Amino acid sequence: MRYSLALACAMMATPIAAKDLNVVTEFGVTHSLVSMVMGDIGSPEVLLDRGGDPHSFQLRPSQARSLADADLIFWVGEELTPWMARALAGIEAQGDVVTLIEAEGLHLQDFALGHGHDHDDHGHAHDDHGHDHDDHGHAHDDHSHDHDDHGHAHDDHGHDHDDHGHAHDDHGHDHDDHGHAHDDHGHDHDDHGHAHDDHGHDHDDHGHAHDDHGHDHDDHGHGHDDHAHSHDGIDPHAWMNTGNVKIWLDLIAEELAEHDPENAATYRANAEAARAEIADLSTEISAILEPVGATPLVMFHDAYGYMMDQFGINVAGTIALGDAAAPGAQRLSELRAQLQEGGAVCIFPEVNHSSRYIDMVVEGTGVRVGADLDPEGVLLEPGVDLYPTLMRNMAQAMADCVAG
Repeated sequence: MRYSLALACAMMATPIAAKDLNVVTEFGVTHSLVSMVMGDIGSPEVLLDRGGDPHSFQLRPSQARSLADADLIFWVGEELTPWMARALAGIEAQGDVVTLIEAEGLHLQDFALGHGHDHDDHGHAHDDHGHDHDDHGHAHDDHSHDHDDHGHAHDDHGHDHDDHGHAHDDHGHDHDDHGHAHDDHGHDHDDHGHAHDDHGHDHDDHGHAHDDHGHDHDDHGHGHDDHAHSHDGIDPHAWMNTGNVKIWLDLIAEELAEHDPENAATYRANAEAARAEIADLSTEISAILEPVGATPLVMFHDAYGYMMDQFGINVAGTIALGDAAAPGAQRLSELRAQLQEGGAVCIFPEVNHSSRYIDMVVEGTGVRVGADLDPEGVLLEPGVDLYPTLMRNMAQAMADCVAG
């Protein structure tokens, strides 16, 4: 990533001596964002192997131990990585679990080629029908969301907080959790429906049936099979909206600051600098995709709805109907007809998926085959550059194919 001087200086600042914070992430995008915020203070671990499938993965025993011993665990959520949900349910995690998809203020939407409904989960106004906006129509004013840390300002050292009337005894202190993943060590509370790691204690999650370490876990009723994910409901690929990423950066900074208060100022400065870089990235992506316009594109699977919404690309169809489901003969036949009738210009393979389906569909149609897309960044080098490189590469691949 072409970091600005401000971000480089923020990340290179000598950290104050602090405890060794053990932070674990599930895959490359989350790892990239957490790495931006941690800077030189520490290095988060990433569980998914480079080149692995984020929708289907089996932890090695050493990775399960890392997860169990972590002070802080960041992940997008079960909709993306059901294997992680089962792992968290089957271990005695010592640390707090932060589920990014449940952060306040996100612009969430259903899969683009499914029901097509947008979700404003936290009462913030999202204008989803125009693309020339701050973060392209989602009215995320990231400096007025009460991003006095998205409501995460956690001071557990003797200060009272407003808990919306719910008594939280977090080691003896009143505490405003606003629904973020915290390990409360035995305290009953209503946390507005977000994922909490409560070590088996009673917890009202407004119907989200969280299995807290060691109890039966049915993947929360979403019907996720790691080999054929249903594309109904919320699309978890929320990082493809850069406004969501900026919200995540602030959330990550506040969670790290709570666990490592000696370095809180550095985490917040790193997050602020990274937010500025993500804003520049959004402008860059918009410029790259401008020539693409409404050109009909076909993707391998339905993972690009947030890019459609923010940047205005036109995804006319997908090869597969699920994250890992192989298309059948009838599906391929239907898609060939759609390509011929709908005027699709480009079709894009994806990493970790065979290109033979693409070859079968485009034969005789004149549709151009673009470069392999990597929406989860599984082939990229882990680190701070992964997320911006992922976004930039996908945009450029689309533009190059449309240009011929």
